[in-house]
Amino acid sequence: MGWVVLGLLVLVLLVFVMTAVTMVRQGYVYTIERFGKFTKAADPGLTIIFPLIDRVGHRINMMEQVLDIPGQEIITKDNAMVGVDAVVFFQVLDAPKAAYEVSGLHPAIMALTTTNLRTVMGSMDLDETLSKRDEINARLLAVVDHATSPWGVKITRVEIKDIRPPRDISEAMARQMKAERLKRAEILEAEGDKTSAILRSEGSKQSAILEAEGKREAAFRDAEARERAAEAEAKATQMVSDAIASSGNQAINYFVAQEYTKAVGKFADSPNAKTILFPVEATQLIGSLGGIGELVRDAIQPAENAPMGGNGGVPLSGERDPVSREKQRVSVPRSTRGDAQ
Repeated sequence: MGWVVLGLLVLVLLVFVMTAVTMVRQGYVYTIERFGKFTKAADPGLTIIFPLIDRVGHRINMMEQVLDIPGQEIITKDNAMVGVDAVVFFQVLDAPKAAYEVSGLHPAIMALTTTNLRTVMGSMDLDETLSKRDEINARLLAVVDHATSPWGVKITRVEIKDIRPPRDISEAMARQMKAERLKRAEILEAEGDKTSAILRSEGSKQSAILEAEGKREAAFRDAEARERAAEAEAKATQMVSDAIASSGNQAINYFVAQEYTKAVGKFADSPNAKTILFPVEATQLIGSLGGIGELVRDAIQPAENAPMGGNGGVPLSGERDPVSREKQRVSVPRSTRGDAQ
């Protein structure tokens, strides 16, 4: 009988120890209630409670959690029906408040997010709801976080997962996008043609400028060449004048005979000339040649070896060398003299 009582006592003691020691998992906080009243929050680890007096009230998850908001049909400001899916990220910061300030934390956050989602997106046009997701997320985050702060909950993020406009609106938007892209393509093509025309005009302008500058440079060079040619001609004329002034009629006869000989030579170079008709008497050419011969002899013979004084042995202008007269009679054809006369 004593062994049975001892065994029962040992069993009661084991049950008491097992119920008195509570192990709290990492990432959770347990609320301890004594006679139904909250007394403390048990952190992760071992916690001693009094059986039959204390008990674990709520096991609160302190890790960041994700709450999926089911699809909602929302009417926008411009009376367009759109379907919206969202997701909420939150974390419990105060376990007693999350346990006793709100009944059903997850449903409460879901309902709060849904109603504010309808409020925020209902105040915007369809285009704004499609293009301003960041603004929607920021407004939802501010509103929901402010509303859940008394519950000891921190809303970290609110994200719009999907926005589904009606089918007809989607088709209209696709046509609008296509038209907008075609418009941009035409604008870009027009800008390209404009730029190309401007560049071609600039090229033509530069080409005309360079051509004008080239013509101006060529004209300048031509004028400079003519100026130098005129200077050379003036210098040659001055030299001829000096020669005439120093030599008298002999230099004049030399230059006239030289030019006359060149002119007659051009008649002989003509391929169509069968008979040469002299415009003046041939004796004039012979006389000029005789004057040239006299100038040559005068240049060759020294002045001191001249046998006669006066003109230095040079025949007067009216005299003719007998050989020269003979050459006149022999070299001038009768037909030529008749034609000349």
